[in-house]
Amino acid sequence: MTHYASMVALLRQFVKFTGVGFVSAIGHYGLLIGLVQLAGAAAVPASAAGAVFGAGINYSLNYRYTFSSSKRHRDAVLKFAAVAGVGLALNTLFMWVGVHLIGAHYLLSQIVTTGLVLIWSFAGNRYWTFHTAGARD
Repeated sequence: MTHYASMVALLRQFVKFTGVGFVSAIGHYGLLIGLVQLAGAAAVPASAAGAVFGAGINYSLNYRYTFSSSKRHRDAVLKFAAVAGVGLALNTLFMWVGVHLIGAHYLLSQIVTTGLVLIWSFAGNRYWTFHTAGARD
């Protein structure tokens, strides 16, 4: 595969990953907003709960659609959980900084946080979770 074709394939996969992330974000943000607005929960733990909920959606769609994985779920889900765990820690840290240190509205903080965690999640899942031996990157 040429360098150009490889870059196009990577971009195509990133676009799929972002689309899946958008679907997952609907669950994440829905739970976040519901917990904050309806249940009176604090924004940072509500965001963490939303991230965990969104991760469940994310795994299923990325396994099948984005990465077309042939790995056994037992193997892939453990790696995905590790990547998602780091993503959850980053999400919680960035939300805390945005809401408590900067004083930004929780939804603005979540939008910025989502963009930052997206980069980590794509790299971790592409190059580790769903990576197969012998695959050319």
